[in-house]
Amino acid sequence: MTIKFNKSFFASSLLLFLVEVCIAIFLSEGFIRHTFGDFLVVILIYCFFRSFIQTKPIYIAIVVFFIAYTIEFLQLFNLLDYLNLRHSELAVIILGSTFEVTDLIAYTLGILVILLIDINIKNSWNL
Repeated sequence: MTIKFNKSFFASSLLLFLVEVCIAIFLSEGFIRHTFGDFLVVILIYCFFRSFIQTKPIYIAIVVFFIAYTIEFLQLFNLLDYLNLRHSELAVIILGSTFEVTDLIAYTLGILVILLIDINIKNSWNL
């Protein structure tokens, strides 16, 4: 593992961040807000980590997967209540407020998609 800036992944993470902000601002319910946003957020985190860390893609995927699942399971135990952040709109958006199995599925699919894309891009550049 080395620290090395990757402008393509950084640009991707910025673009995904803007998409996530637009989803949070303009959509209050529905599939895009509740499921597709979760799918995209793990891709965003993956791209952000890959912007600065050069290692095997699977290692980044495992870390992002662990982070997403940990936050989701903390929602099961009312993390926001323990932190006194239930009324903080920003905390609710970032950490979520309710445990959903569908979120776990979205995180898993997001990680699998970005991992497959990253591995395929890496392999095509090595040809």
